[in-house]
Amino acid sequence: MIAVFAFSLIALSTLVVALSAALLAGHLPQPEPDEGTAAHIFQLSIALLMPAILVFLATANWARPGRVLRALVLPACAVAFAFGLLYYFEHVAPSA
Repeated sequence: MIAVFAFSLIALSTLVVALSAALLAGHLPQPEPDEGTAAHIFQLSIALLMPAILVFLATANWARPGRVLRALVLPACAVAFAFGLLYYFEHVAPSA
């Protein structure tokens, strides 16, 4: 379960750091030819999140499914927010 939290929060934090830098600078940075380290960390955390969720679901106590689903709410919200920020940066935000 800790891995699920960790990977989802790492994915979110890479985008929050980029958003914070953009807000402090007053504009979004120019796209780089290479995606950069933050993009690779985001991609790796999302890739590692899937097996972590599968392991969690395989080893969960399904006698209490409500508790299992409640444990997945925060990671699901973090990943949804991370992908929302990613969509915003790529499609909605004006380029500098």
